[in-house]
Amino acid sequence: MRFLKSLFCSVLLAATAWAQKADPSFDAIKSVSLAFQKGAVVLTVPPGAHLKASFMEVAKKGGAGTLKVGPLPATDAQDEIGDGVWHGTVRIPLRGESLSGTVKLEVTYQPCTEGEGGVCFPPTTRVLDVRASEIPTAAPAAVPAEKPAVSPVEKTAEPATPAASPSPTAQAAAPAPVPEHSGLFWSLLLVFLAGMGASLTPCVYPMIPITMAIVGAKGSGKARGFALSAMLVLGMAVTYTTLGVLAARSGAAFGAFAQKPAFLIPVSLLFAAFALSLFGAFEIALPQGLALKLQGDGSRKGFGGAFLMGLVLGPLSAPCVGPVIGAVLVGIAQRGDVFMGGLQLFVFALGMGVLFLAVGTFSAALPKSGDWLTRFKQGMGLVVLGFAAWNVRLVVPDWANFAMWTIVMLAGAAVFGAFEAAAGLVGQLRKGFALLMLVLTLLLGVRTVETYLKVDLLPKGGAAAVADEHAGWMEQDLEGALAKARAEKKLVLVDIYAEWCAQCKELDEKTWPDASVKQWMAQNAVPIRIDTDAKRKDLAAKLQIRSYPTVLLLDADGRELRRILGFQKPESMRAWLEGK
Repeated sequence: MRFLKSLFCSVLLAATAWAQKADPSFDAIKSVSLAFQKGAVVLTVPPGAHLKASFMEVAKKGGAGTLKVGPLPATDAQDEIGDGVWHGTVRIPLRGESLSGTVKLEVTYQPCTEGEGGVCFPPTTRVLDVRASEIPTAAPAAVPAEKPAVSPVEKTAEPATPAASPSPTAQAAAPAPVPEHSGLFWSLLLVFLAGMGASLTPCVYPMIPITMAIVGAKGSGKARGFALSAMLVLGMAVTYTTLGVLAARSGAAFGAFAQKPAFLIPVSLLFAAFALSLFGAFEIALPQGLALKLQGDGSRKGFGGAFLMGLVLGPLSAPCVGPVIGAVLVGIAQRGDVFMGGLQLFVFALGMGVLFLAVGTFSAALPKSGDWLTRFKQGMGLVVLGFAAWNVRLVVPDWANFAMWTIVMLAGAAVFGAFEAAAGLVGQLRKGFALLMLVLTLLLGVRTVETYLKVDLLPKGGAAAVADEHAGWMEQDLEGALAKARAEKKLVLVDIYAEWCAQCKELDEKTWPDASVKQWMAQNAVPIRIDTDAKRKDLAAKLQIRSYPTVLLLDADGRELRRILGFQKPESMRAWLEGK
């Protein structure tokens, strides 16, 4: 949920990277310091480079005993595809049970360099030998960052073709530190507002006056009413804070997994089911016996009763609050920050308790449930459905992305009344917005069919044509590209990429759509994109691919003429293509 902080960091890093060039001498093993110090695995990358959180992992290689890892520290920025990254030193605390002798730790990380020419290296695994006596048995405490010395017992698994460069350049200056307080404030404010929104759901809102009457807050005077209400909210806060801490504690084992399709797709399906429930397709409810047991017999007056009611309001409101709090818990687990996890869910509970405090203190009469509450419930369902689509945007094909957003827009059109009669100015404006969403639904539907069938149903020109940066590119078939190049007496331009590569996405967005680059390719080369990380692994060794992106220029017989690494601005790419 630290969206604004991450956005600010990313903008700052992008500005720094624009003015610098990546260090071509960076090596995925030699340039990353790895050691074990004070109960933690310590990794350090030089300025101008970072480590991706989604691939960070520490595991024990054989032997007796168990190893508990984490939590992973909070990331300090995001890359171009939204993945969290660390700069400088990363410390991963460990805890061991029944360990003996020498423990072999397998440390997996993925380094990337920044700036023009920046590349992402494949995930690298190194083995670190640590004496069992050095691994604490108690819960690992947070340790301050410091520059580590490389452990003398470190052993590395060298890759078959280590990265090298004949002409190292000076490392770029590290980006200036970003203030934490502003990002923390906005993060907590968003969570607080989410809690207030959750209190308006049909599972919570109608229960507010009933709950306050049960605990004796209504009609007991403002001071006592406020005190009883505060105790109830405190009980709610204990429940949700516990959830936040548990989610954060799982971050070390769960953080990397939560970035992978095996997790993202089931979670999105679950959120889509939640959205359908909020739309009224079916009801999610606790078993009646459990609900009655949690509610009790109604005799919960007094401060202890108010606190107990607050504790049980969490599971009672789960059917409606689940979709909202689930998104928060996923973010907490991915970061693995225990303090922030507990704090965010505590603030969420405070936001959810605002109406409870108001009713208990002033004996306020809430507006009656009605059409407005149904609309609000459906609006939350639309947000949850949009989150489900956004969550898997990077792990599904383009046609599936368009299809999901087609469904989201269609649901939005229905929620805002595209298929209902509208009365009054507000109703007409709402329906106009709904009709606009319906038009977007049709356009996205056509785009889905075009992308899936690889046909053009609508004319494309001007900006739309330029936006399709890979129009005319071949995919994965290097043999076919060489045959086409021989027939047309052209060269072959090969863009080597990986789905997890942020610089590859940057190349797609900023360089390949450039008019001068496209013009050169149209006249001189057959362009092809190849994923040697997942789809054409057989070509990785043959083409000597050590990092991503790598751009090759081959002749029609497959002989390499030259290569260039990392993100390049359009003018640099055009100069390289022309051999300048």
